[in-house]
Amino acid sequence: MTSQEKKQFKKNSQAFKIRYIFRQFHMDISALSPQSPVRPDVDLSRIHASPHTLGLILTYHVNYGLSARKTAAIMQDVHGVAISHQTILNYENSVALLLKPYVDHYPYELSDQFCGDETYIRVNGRWHYLFFFFDAVKKIILSYPVSPNRDTATAIKAINDVLLKFKEIPEDLSFVVDGNPIYLLAQHFFAQHDISFDVTQVIGLTNEDPVSTQYRPLKQVIERLNRTFKGNYKSTHGFGSAKGSVSYVTLFVAYFNFLRPHATLEGRVPVVNPDLEKLPTMPARWTKLISLAQDWIIDQTA
Repeated sequence: MTSQEKKQFKKNSQAFKIRYIFRQFHMDISALSPQSPVRPDVDLSRIHASPHTLGLILTYHVNYGLSARKTAAIMQDVHGVAISHQTILNYENSVALLLKPYVDHYPYELSDQFCGDETYIRVNGRWHYLFFFFDAVKKIILSYPVSPNRDTATAIKAINDVLLKFKEIPEDLSFVVDGNPIYLLAQHFFAQHDISFDVTQVIGLTNEDPVSTQYRPLKQVIERLNRTFKGNYKSTHGFGSAKGSVSYVTLFVAYFNFLRPHATLEGRVPVVNPDLEKLPTMPARWTKLISLAQDWIIDQTA
């Protein structure tokens, strides 16, 4: 400071910014590296149910949001297939483990409009947080970690899952999120590792500033995604384990990205795959999606 600035500082110290907030992150970016595919506990090639039956179970349980118990009941009452709700949950966990690496590493064609938000789910009687990051134009879910904490570490992981979808990170990459400060801290974390992107925060429920007015439509898009998920999730009444919650969310994302038609996409699915599109029924598409995921894992582990 000059002598004049020192005098001014003594009179009005608040006019000078000489104190800075420093945050040290106790996590390494290498911990965010993609993990190898995990083999499921249940070998789907050895289960008693036929592929068509497995496809029916997933259609009722995921597409139509029926609980495992109701799915077991409808399989017995409508199709004459006796199966327990626990077996359905076991199948769900195994299919989710197969689909997750395929869903996470699929070469999506993305737009330049991305938004993120958190929603609540019940796990072991406690509230957990599901973080969604979403391509608002292509209607593709890019990130979906579940965490017991609404914290910076999970925000970092959620954003990193999106960054991994790019061969090269765009210079004008930007995320529209709510006013939670964890996203700004995540931005700071990546900046320390020379990864730059913008974070635009839409605060509150009304447009009190130009930023909120401009970007609220994107925020509303991710909120509609949350409502869609909760419509499917509601029948589960929560999950008995963290593993079960991750499995269900993974299956929902696979359904949303590859199998669910969207009105805003003129009735098309977000990710158009000719191998899936040519099949006439949803159970057949589930079966084919599982087959594609299995082939992908074999190629990666060969």
